[in-house]
Amino acid sequence: MSLACKTLASFLLIFILSPKGTALTQVQGILNQDINLPIPVFPPDSKVDDIQWFRNQIKVARFREDKIRFLQNNTYQLSKNGTLKIRHLQRNDSSIYKVVVYNMDGKEIFTETFDLRILERVSRPEIFWGCTNKTLTCEVTDGTDPKLALYRDGKRIKEGQNIIIYKWPAKQNALFECMATNKISEETNRVNFSCSEKGLDIYLIIGICGGGILFLLFVALLTLYISKRRRARRRRNDEEPEIRVHKMTSEERSQKPLQMPASALQNPASPQPPPLPSHHPKAHGHRPQPPGHRAQPPHQHQQQKRPLPRPSTQARQQKGPPLPKPRVQPKPPRGAAENS
Repeated sequence: MSLACKTLASFLLIFILSPKGTALTQVQGILNQDINLPIPVFPPDSKVDDIQWFRNQIKVARFREDKIRFLQNNTYQLSKNGTLKIRHLQRNDSSIYKVVVYNMDGKEIFTETFDLRILERVSRPEIFWGCTNKTLTCEVTDGTDPKLALYRDGKRIKEGQNIIIYKWPAKQNALFECMATNKISEETNRVNFSCSEKGLDIYLIIGICGGGILFLLFVALLTLYISKRRRARRRRNDEEPEIRVHKMTSEERSQKPLQMPASALQNPASPQPPPLPSHHPKAHGHRPQPPGHRAQPPHQHQQQKRPLPRPSTQARQQKGPPLPKPRVQPKPPRGAAENS
């Protein structure tokens, strides 16, 4: 083969591989599953020597001279033909991946870029309905870009994205089917329900009876509470006058001094009645007076015989507790009275 033919063959090989390397390949992976990013099979005479994988311009794997030379972590695996395997995909694995292939001369002979997007499977749609307002709701909670379709007795009646709300005009039995789909999965839920007038009336009657019982219970408790409050207020009103009288009496005692008659102040000892004659024979001689006894002068005897003055009008009008009685002195012995 001439030199011109070899040059033309090399140019054609580069031209065939270059468009594939410059294109951005869209790749979709499923959440929590594995994915393989392959490279094309090269002819034997291409003499592939070095394969390198990059994620956002950061090297994650390298295969050279029939050996794995580098792996960033356990998430990546590299096979002998250069295919990169990403294990247990997560949401943050969505990124731009690039592979570069070199020959034994260190010349780049192939490159390709992958745009990896992680998709999540749709969850089983949930169906809710109410016989009172005749409304049915179909909803899907998980999934990437879900699409919903609602069927009634096998006929499609409505479509939506994440939720569908449907109202039917009459109360009758029906078979509803809700289907959720996206690019990688599909889930369906079916329900057959009926809304009868009898069942609706029973539920309505039960609700009304329960509400009436609760209302009567509330009224009874409220009446009992009000009656207790009235009794407590009436008892408090009855106790207030007694408290006021007791308070006024204590204040008068502390403010007004005790008033005593003048006669009691002059002669604190009460008049003593004359001693009774004794039947015993009198002893000759003077008996010694008991210690502490003093003979009272004649003018004091006259003062004692005078009647006590009547209490004045001011003493009669005095309010408060009764005045204390004067202390009564003990009677002297009969012999001492006779000697005096």
